[in-house]
Amino acid sequence: MILEQEYETIPREDLEQLQVERLQSTLYRVYRYVSFYRQSFDTHGVNIETIKSVKDLAQLPFTTKEDLRKSYPYDMFAVPLRDIVRIHSTSGTTGQPIIVGYTKNDLRHWTDCTARLLAAAGVDEHDVVQIAFPFNLFTGGFGFHQGAEQIGASVIPSSTSAPEKQIMIMKDFKTSVLICAPSYAVNIASTLAELQLHAESLSLRVGLFGAEPWSENLRNQLQETLHIIALDNYGLTEVIGPGVAGECEHKNGLHVNEDHFVVEVIDPKSLESLPLGQEGELVFTTITKEGFPLIRYRTGDISSLIEESCACGRTTRRMRRVTGRTDDLIFIKGQKVFPSQIEEILLEAEGTAPHYRILLDRQEGNDTMEVQVEILESYPAFDELKNLERLRDTITKKIEVVLGVEAKVTLVEPRSLLRENGAKTRRVIDKRST
Repeated sequence: MILEQEYETIPREDLEQLQVERLQSTLYRVYRYVSFYRQSFDTHGVNIETIKSVKDLAQLPFTTKEDLRKSYPYDMFAVPLRDIVRIHSTSGTTGQPIIVGYTKNDLRHWTDCTARLLAAAGVDEHDVVQIAFPFNLFTGGFGFHQGAEQIGASVIPSSTSAPEKQIMIMKDFKTSVLICAPSYAVNIASTLAELQLHAESLSLRVGLFGAEPWSENLRNQLQETLHIIALDNYGLTEVIGPGVAGECEHKNGLHVNEDHFVVEVIDPKSLESLPLGQEGELVFTTITKEGFPLIRYRTGDISSLIEESCACGRTTRRMRRVTGRTDDLIFIKGQKVFPSQIEEILLEAEGTAPHYRILLDRQEGNDTMEVQVEILESYPAFDELKNLERLRDTITKKIEVVLGVEAKVTLVEPRSLLRENGAKTRRVIDKRST
């Protein structure tokens, strides 16, 4: 279902004209009201009067996560605090949290964006939507909540309840749509198996998963274990929260809400813009936000843009699923590896569960990598040492052949790795700096 035909199927030429008009308005706003942008533009010799097209964005300087951290708490706000009606923030687990403010118009636009994603997933007023994202300063829970309510669906804000409680709610309330992080959906599927319950006993039909990179293999596994259609979505607290982009039923890339965001892909080293189809770092410019507008924000997320049209009829640009982050990229012995690449290999190995952890360390001056992966309790060779050794050796060799790195693979017991309720799962622990 296409919720807002006027914007989601707008001709490309008209869309670019709309983007330019909204971009120019945003540039005037930030130059007048945000000292960071005024100083940045002046330092780089930018005359915003010369920005006449989306391609002219290349003349503007980037905004980085460090810039936003230095603005803590309110220095990046483009309106007086009295006009801010909602405040969210990033977790701050890797440094000073980033505070984001929303005006009434911002909340309305945010609601429209998440409602579009839900509609693209086939969600309507007959659905019962269970949101297992945290309901706190994190934007995930609230963003989807308001979008689902606008569509008219019944919303269950189950938040970070334990998987057993989530399943009980699903059964009793006949949940049809699950929204959470993909790693948490895996926890729910594992708990369902432990409780010896079948997916057929639930009313689930659709899952919208985001907040962390995940693989196509994991999508297939979730669809099989939960008997759902699993769809990817993308958003960042700094940009708006969930609602930036999401898949439609064709699962052929995530449609970007381009009437609200201008998306670019750059080479993270040279900072040069890359052509459609080439993988690099996503950069977003907000063109409708009032409270916390961003110009050329470097997300750190790795993806590419798709030029071909989508069978659903939407004309907005699509991005491929995020494969990793520039700050999640593992550099080891001259090789570059994303955790998602290791996940793909693990999920292809029969007998392993989609729960893993990567430990990086340094011994006698040499970098080491250990990959810990849970084995399935139902694996027929669970108690046979030779078969377990064969499984371990198979994974070890596959990592070396495919990724070109040596790794110690450790098979661990089911449910022995830490689970996170609703929040993003920390896959990589790097001890080399300590």
